[in-house]
This record gives sequence, C-alpha cells and structure tokens, in this order.
Amino acid sequence: MRFGYWLPVFGGWLRNVEDEKMEATWDYVKRLAQRSEQLGFGLTLIAELNLNDIKGVSAPSLDAWSTAAALAAVTEKIELMVAVRPTFHLPALLAKQAANIDQISNGRLTLNVVSSWWADEARKYGVTFEQHDDRYARTAEWLDVLDGVWSREQFSYSGKYYRVEENVLQPKPKSQPRPTIYAGGESPAAKELIAEKCDAYLMHGDPPERVAEKISDLKARRAKHSQTPLKFGVAGYAIVRETEKEAQDELRRITDVQQSAAGYANYQQWLAGTQLEQRVSLEDYSVSNRGLRSGLVGTPEQVAERIAAFGAAGVDLVLLQFSPQLEEMERFSNSVIRQAAGKGQ
Repeated sequence: MRFGYWLPVFGGWLRNVEDEKMEATWDYVKRLAQRSEQLGFGLTLIAELNLNDIKGVSAPSLDAWSTAAALAAVTEKIELMVAVRPTFHLPALLAKQAANIDQISNGRLTLNVVSSWWADEARKYGVTFEQHDDRYARTAEWLDVLDGVWSREQFSYSGKYYRVEENVLQPKPKSQPRPTIYAGGESPAAKELIAEKCDAYLMHGDPPERVAEKISDLKARRAKHSQTPLKFGVAGYAIVRETEKEAQDELRRITDVQQSAAGYANYQQWLAGTQLEQRVSLEDYSVSNRGLRSGLVGTPEQVAERIAAFGAAGVDLVLLQFSPQLEEMERFSNSVIRQAAGKGQ
C-alpha cells in the first residue's frame, strides 16, 4: 500500500471550519512536502482550481502547475501528481510543460486528468464550459494528443476539438513510456474513458466492499482494451486518536455543518455538474471527495485494519486528507505508517 495526501492548496479541507492553521502559501506547502518525504508518504496530489472550492471563492488558493514546478526543485523522492483539466489547457502545450517538470523532478511527475465541473469558475476565467459527456469526449482527444506528442518524434492530429501539425516536443518526459495518467469519475462515460486511455483509477471515499465492486468493474472494462492492468487509489479523510471516543469527538466537531459556510454554494455547483453513483449528504460536504466514507476514523489499530481491508479489495494507493495537515500527518506516520512498516519486515 502506498500512502499519499492532498496538498492543501486551499488552506484546508473542512468547509465549515474557518481557520485550520494551514495557510494557502508557498512556505507552508514547501515545508509540508519536504517533511512528508521523511514521514513515509510517497505521493502528493496537487489539485487544480483557480478559485477556492473549500473556503469560498474570495479566499486564496495556489496555482497547481507553478506550485508543482517549484516543488519538483525542492523535493527528492515524492511523486507529484498534478491535476489537469483539458478545458483549461491545450494538450500539446500542457505536454511541453509537464515534460519539463518531469525532467526537473527526475521522473516524479504524474497527472490526474479531471473533466471540469465548476461552471462559475470557467465563466470567471473565460473558459468554455461544456455539458458532461461533451467534456469527456474532449478529454479523450486531449489524451490522444498528449500521448502522441510525448511518444513520437513528429506528431499530427486532427479531431473535433484539437488539431496539431508536425509537432516537435523535446525533451521528452523522463518517465517512460510516459508519466502515469490517473483519472476518476463515476459516470459510464468516465469509466469507459479511463479503462481505454488511462493508467490508474482514483475513487471517492467509500467502504472497502463498495470499492472492491468498482475495482472489479474497471478491471472488466480494461480487459476489453488489451492494456496493462490499472492501478487503483481511494480518497480518505483520516482521524487517528489514542481512543475511539477521542476520534469520534473530532469527527463530530468537523461535521457540524453550517449551510451558510463560504464553500456551500460551490458544493452545490459540484453536485449539479457531475454524475455520481450515490447521493451525498451534508456530512459528505464537510470534507471533500466523500473522504469520511472510507472509515479511517478511530484508534491506530482500527485505522490500520481498515487500510488492510482496502488493500485486500485491490487498492494500491490511499490519498489522505488531514486537518491540520502537518500535525496530523506526523501523528498518522508515527501511529499507522511506521507500525505497518515494522510488521512488514
């Protein structure tokens, strides 16, 4: 099992807790990323939104791509998974940027391809916002161009959404055959796209038995395309305490949801702009990506047991959120990661 975490580019993960003591600043994320390498975390996911989805649109948020480039130069081991939305980036130009960052990081860049959901953000930044299945059709072409310019000496492409002529891209990415392409989604269009064109499937938080069903479904879809096996990751919000009562007390604190919170309107737009397999609750709203449904709340032994259940379900990567991030990552490393490593020796 690999342990990753969401980089807190929004200054936190709790929509109903105003100050989580983790500012959306370069100084904080740099310190966090460097320390995380020492704590046993192997990956950080750098989300891409130009507006703050968690704390409200007027709050600060860090740009994903410049942050990733900077982190590539000041870290040594950690995988930098950068979210990218095809509607915001021409594919050949993004391929050039990504290849350069991959060179800087010595092959540590990967991509999380996200088909956009936030209509207001697109409008505020002058980007066309398409309907759900149209966004996935665009993403399919976008991935074809990305792969083509990365893998070929000269590449031409003519599609509905993109056209390039005799593209030359040097240097190529350090990672071969290409940087890993992650993606998530629960609609039929998303699943088919991932099965055909991506390398790994990222899932919202859910119990291990539900995650096992999703993995089985994607494996069956993947088998139709004669590709290498997919990797699988799941989101989770972790609360680890010495006693179960302490963990439940913290859970109650963070799920005391107020609909007047600054991020509530953004959450409603996300619900309207995506297609989910399950209904979500106000408790799901309190942290993103249904992280609480993964059930990583309790004593170190309980959380370790739950993570083992995800491993048995076929999960390769757990993508975690914490609050406050640095302090809780220290706790998680000492109480879960290091114990698990000791048992594996």
